Amino acid sequence: MRYKILGSVMQHLVLELEPGEVVVAESGRLLFMSDNVKMETKVRGGFLGGLKRKIAGESFFMVHFSPVKGPGIVGFAAESPGKIIPVELGQGESMLCQRDAFLAAEEGVKIEAAFVRRLGAGLFGGEGLFLQRLTGPGIFFANIGGEIIEYDLKEGQRLLVDTSCVGMFQPSVTYDIKRVRGVRNILFGGESLFLVELTGPGKVWLQSMPVRELAREIGKYLSSGGGEKGGFSIDIGGFKIGR
Repeated sequence: MRYKILGSVMQHLVLELEPGEVVVAESGRLLFMSDNVKMETKVRGGFLGGLKRKIAGESFFMVHFSPVKGPGIVGFAAESPGKIIPVELGQGESMLCQRDAFLAAEEGVKIEAAFVRRLGAGLFGGEGLFLQRLTGPGIFFANIGGEIIEYDLKEGQRLLVDTSCVGMFQPSVTYDIKRVRGVRNILFGGESLFLVELTGPGKVWLQSMPVRELAREIGKYLSSGGGEKGGFSIDIGGFKIGR
């Protein structure tokens, strides 16, 4: 399998598949495919496997793509502005990702829910009680919001991160939460009451513009319009656009 990641702000992924190669993607991410690519929607891993993926923030069904009668191409689009990261996993090697990060993977990659070890981290860490665990062998592609900030933490080194900005990290990194100190910081700092504490060793990938933050910023310009069902208006610089 060969791949290309194209674009800058709204990237898309193009995979070139040989006969016999299969790529798996979340439903709803297909952008295009050649006419000799076969598409099959399956509950991968049975009912229990589908349930685990649903808990992890992915779809219950997975879509399998494979070419017939020669090589084929298939393209997938990211669901939000950001970057697509290719990650190659060895046999039994894993990576932990935020919910909704998964885009596509080779057939050998296993996707399941990973329970946050500490209850406090699950309740206040911004990602809920479950993350996504992807286990090799194979390559998978993750969609990270905004720009990527990558750190390689040493043993015992800690990094405090906004609760929605953790994109992906190695399982060797400890994921916990820490309350913001200082009454003025809590009341007037404009940040969350808690921060995520990541402790090394291991690599972490942070995202500068999570989907939730993007939606919140867009939401500032949206308001219900005139009581009409389905109406909306956008207020930008004093000018209202809507119906």
